Amino acid sequence: MRLDQSRRSDNVEDRRGSRYGRPAVFGGGFMIVVLLLGLLFGADPLALLETVSTSGGPPVAQGPPPSTPEENAKADFVRAVLGETEDVWREQFARLGATYQEPTLVLFSGVVQSACGTAQSAMGPFYCPGDRKVYLDMSFFDELSRRFGAPGDFAAAYVIAHEVGHHVQNLMGTTDKMQALRGRMSQAEYNQLSVRLELQADFYAGVWAHQAQKARKILEAGDIEEGLNAASAIGDDRLQRRTQGHVVPDAFTHGSSQQRVRWFRKGLETGDIRQGDTFGAEVL
Repeated sequence: MRLDQSRRSDNVEDRRGSRYGRPAVFGGGFMIVVLLLGLLFGADPLALLETVSTSGGPPVAQGPPPSTPEENAKADFVRAVLGETEDVWREQFARLGATYQEPTLVLFSGVVQSACGTAQSAMGPFYCPGDRKVYLDMSFFDELSRRFGAPGDFAAAYVIAHEVGHHVQNLMGTTDKMQALRGRMSQAEYNQLSVRLELQADFYAGVWAHQAQKARKILEAGDIEEGLNAASAIGDDRLQRRTQGHVVPDAFTHGSSQQRVRWFRKGLETGDIRQGDTFGAEVL
């Protein structure tokens, strides 16, 4: 991908290295109590603070751990891709007479706390509508390449764009409609709706790539193949066959490899958000 000239997004929250993915800080009230105790008992308040911070008390503020050049490059890539999604969706929403509200992307490592609950890296990247944030452990990019056989920068960009696609659905009210139906149908029926939701996010990822390429020529030879390969690699049928040896279509929640490729490709080829009605489509 050609991202050297792409704008880097400022909507990235780096929680790598923080306990449970949440920055740890001294509360102001706690610090006042420690200082008062120090004055009352004749102890050095600064020494007390240092002791508490290293003995299981409230932890001191900490930022991300020192990063390697490779990790810094990956984080810069994420910011560039997110910036590209912001530029595209801002324009697309304006054409609809609406204002695009940008999501925040949270970088974390291991475990993270979101408005949707506690999540682990093993779950993969996800979007939480409760706080309108995309959560990403960048180690997933290596997992995508090694475990799923989908290497390449555009494969990684497709994953980010897919999660941003869920944010687009949230802004358009699609997510709320899904949640309202959750308790009114069986699990198998809801799974079918979930597949349609995920395929639409794939379509939106394709629309993003089409529009970004049209405006700024960000794609290079082989990028499209990387993205389509990634969409195929994480289809429900391939994942089920890999983990349990057989396929159970009623348990699909994201769509088959063929379906994911089809809708991602449709978005790539049309770039037209109006053609992504997966919920009204008779054939997925």
